[in-house]
Amino acid sequence: MNSAKRRFLLGALKLFNLGLMAVAFGLATAVLVSEAGGGTTLAAFLSMRVKLSNIVVFAAILFVWHTIFSFCRLYQSKRLTTQLSIMIDSVKATTFATIFLMVMVKLFSVTMVTPRFLVLFWVFSSGLIVAGRVVIRYLLKRIRLRGHNLRHMLILGSNPRAVEFARRIELRPELGYRLLGFVDDEWPGLQDFLTSRSSLCCNFDGLSEYLRRNIIDEVAIYLPLRSFYEHTSQVAALCEQHGITMRFAADMFNLKIARSRADDLDGDAHIAAYSGSIDGWPILIKRAVDVTFSFVLLAVLAPLLGIVALLIRLTSGEPVLFRQERVGLNKRRFVIYKFRTMVLNADKMLPRLEMLNEVAGPVFKIKNDPRMTPIGRFLRRASIDELPQLFNVLKGDMSLVGPRPLPVRDYEGFNEDWQRRRFSIRPGITCLWQVNGRSSISFDKWMELDLQYMDEWSLWLDLKIMARTVPAVLRGSGAA
Repeated sequence: MNSAKRRFLLGALKLFNLGLMAVAFGLATAVLVSEAGGGTTLAAFLSMRVKLSNIVVFAAILFVWHTIFSFCRLYQSKRLTTQLSIMIDSVKATTFATIFLMVMVKLFSVTMVTPRFLVLFWVFSSGLIVAGRVVIRYLLKRIRLRGHNLRHMLILGSNPRAVEFARRIELRPELGYRLLGFVDDEWPGLQDFLTSRSSLCCNFDGLSEYLRRNIIDEVAIYLPLRSFYEHTSQVAALCEQHGITMRFAADMFNLKIARSRADDLDGDAHIAAYSGSIDGWPILIKRAVDVTFSFVLLAVLAPLLGIVALLIRLTSGEPVLFRQERVGLNKRRFVIYKFRTMVLNADKMLPRLEMLNEVAGPVFKIKNDPRMTPIGRFLRRASIDELPQLFNVLKGDMSLVGPRPLPVRDYEGFNEDWQRRRFSIRPGITCLWQVNGRSSISFDKWMELDLQYMDEWSLWLDLKIMARTVPAVLRGSGAA
């Protein structure tokens, strides 16, 4: 596809998206007008007079929406992107657009745009944009399967990773890639490669001439980074001169579980590989849920908190709260709050009780801890002692759901680095360990559950864990 045609289609896509947003705005308006007018007809609605100032404001809103869509990468090539990722980007864009509309409404005091209007607009715009992207993607797939809109790709390297990338591309003809072949010099595995494939286009010395004589849209670079750095940099410079797109593998270090994303720093592109902390808009929603739920729970449970504090003070004196330094996000230290359930000198008694530890590993747990106060035993079993940690959630030290924060003593007893990955996300009040038996399961299984939570994390998983926490607390299973 030539650049002029590409620019035309991209401009048409931008107008199409803005048109869908305008339709969503009109649909939301029509619904509210119909409800308020008790049966206003479509003709009457369309005949309403519109002020010039409103048109100017709406044009400005459309311009900002266009900027938001560009920022959310709705106009970038999505050949290798999954359908789900495209849908998420679309909903993210319409969500930001709705938030901006809400801000404009507040600034200009637009009475017509009510909270119900904003909800309707978000639903209509999200549905239309997602549906539009799905339809466009389907049409492009059909066009590519017929041999049109193809991109010619050359693969630099003939190692197993390069071959596997080629195989995955060939299995997806709807992506619209035509593999021209591979580029490589003589190496011990080349004969095995040539036995299975006969598509070696040229060697590195002949690459310059090959680029001059053939149609090439992209070059996928799959050379070993250390031993072929000079070759890679020369090819990158050559592609830059020809205006050819370069594609690099994000897993060049053969990391097993780390995920990757593209970042930008002052115009310089970076590939970030991460296996721990959750990032992006879902973590913002998670934080909003944390703050909202913890604030509401503290308000609702305030009488219970007061009664428990009074009982602790009457039965075992001050202090009511137990404060201890714990290891949090990326090993940051913070002070955790709990209702005191043990005698005042409990920490000093710990060395004499180490031999009674019932849990393998660095943590210390015993069912009948002699340091426990009578009321403390009940608070532990009912998990009421954990409630002051809602203040830690409000402060941002903890989340409602996440791996349990461990004391510094326990952290220093870790002897496996894979276990320390659990500290790369914010700790929580409840977790998979909490709802699967707590102290009744082994330490290694506990760590595995924490890593399972990190690898499978979603907002839905958080909701399921919180729902399972209530019956787990009522049963008191594994409490110690």
